[in-house]
Amino acid sequence: MTGPDQPMLCSADELRTLFLFEKLTDEQLGWLCREGSVVSLDPGPVYTEGDPATCFYVLLDGTLVLSRRVGADDIEVNRTSERGVYSGAFYAYLGDRVPQLYNNSLRVTEPTRFFVLDAGIFAKIMHEWFPMAVHLLEGLFFGVQNTQQAIGQRERLLALGSLSAGLTHELNNPASAAVRATSALRERVAGMRHKLGTIAAGPYSPATLETLIQLQERAVELVAKATALSPMEASDREDAIADWLDEHGIADGWELAPVFVQAGLDTGWLDYVAAAVDEPTLEGALRWLNYTVDTELLMNEIADSTTRISTLVGAAKQYSQLDRAPYQVVDVHELLDSTLMMLGSKIPEGVTVVRDYQAGVPPIPAYAAELNQVWTNLIDNALSAMNGTGTLTVRTRLDRDQVLVEFGDTGPGVPPDIQERIFEPFFTTKPVGEGTGLGLDISWRIIVNKHHGDLRVQSVPGDTRFLVRLPLTAQEPDSQEPG
Repeated sequence: MTGPDQPMLCSADELRTLFLFEKLTDEQLGWLCREGSVVSLDPGPVYTEGDPATCFYVLLDGTLVLSRRVGADDIEVNRTSERGVYSGAFYAYLGDRVPQLYNNSLRVTEPTRFFVLDAGIFAKIMHEWFPMAVHLLEGLFFGVQNTQQAIGQRERLLALGSLSAGLTHELNNPASAAVRATSALRERVAGMRHKLGTIAAGPYSPATLETLIQLQERAVELVAKATALSPMEASDREDAIADWLDEHGIADGWELAPVFVQAGLDTGWLDYVAAAVDEPTLEGALRWLNYTVDTELLMNEIADSTTRISTLVGAAKQYSQLDRAPYQVVDVHELLDSTLMMLGSKIPEGVTVVRDYQAGVPPIPAYAAELNQVWTNLIDNALSAMNGTGTLTVRTRLDRDQVLVEFGDTGPGVPPDIQERIFEPFFTTKPVGEGTGLGLDISWRIIVNKHHGDLRVQSVPGDTRFLVRLPLTAQEPDSQEPG
């Protein structure tokens, strides 16, 4: 407190005019005046968030301002001159079952009078004068807390189940492709062995065999450089190659054409082969090269599939952070990418994902797995809002001494009359059974309470943005789980 308390006389008649005390008896009002005090405070701070909660304050006259700490800033949450408003140690009646700390900061902007009770006296009054009310309030407080924890845990399990199902689907596709390609590769290798035996027994001179090997190596190089064609382009090139093969007397050339096209080969390359070998050996050479190209394509498919599997497993490890310390220095972009990959199967085809990451955003100290939970909640909400069509934008920026992570969607927006409520526990706009109303509440507590950051929403129809700000420097880690 910046200025000295200025004790003043306590009037039972004045206390009776306050809504908190209007139903008390004369004896109770007199007891309050004896046990409490009236103080006049000069403009300045009264108490600070996080300090031991020692007093219960009731405004008699003047103006008070309540604020909460968000990162390095104090954000004003209430400013009032209404007589009878109270603040301070109003959880004192719960005793040591909850931390007895001020959960906000209080200051006054003009000379202000308070009726002040010691926290212990306030707790005694509650238990002696209102025992039934205390039991009801205790039940409400701890019941809501336990319900939040239970439903929050249930929501995390549901999200994990949904992500696991998506991951299984994502893993199944490349795994199935690898199995199919391996089976086809076995057939091609068997064919190559047969063709090799035919070549060895045929009328091929050493010079011709050397030419075939050179053509084979050249074909492999071209496969590595091949680019995807549109269906129309691929069809036209297949027709051209099939016609070329027919003109050169190659039977069933239409069976060979798709493999050559997929490998990026054209009639110009076929002319090159025809010029390099004798006409009697042309068909055998082309079929040998077709086996070579097809085998290379299948090996590429297996490599792509196994790489995809490895990438998905890596994303799952990054997302879950199972092999990492809970509190560590993390790359925000890596966390965002792993979450987007984990949610890949939930993103509809009609939704475009735009990653707008600022280069040079530094690593930050954080609870990585819990940040991934926040990203999941915010992305899931954005996808739900867009109902299958729109643009999801994930943007990062360096904002002074904080990292800004922004999740934008092109959905209908959050109505102005509920923007103040969306972070409240159990508040949801989803139909019954489709949402617990705890996703944003859990996200808010992870960002604000655990990381000393900030989470807020800006929304107009067609442009909704959830803005997450996280400090660049380590705060004192908060070991309390956001339940």
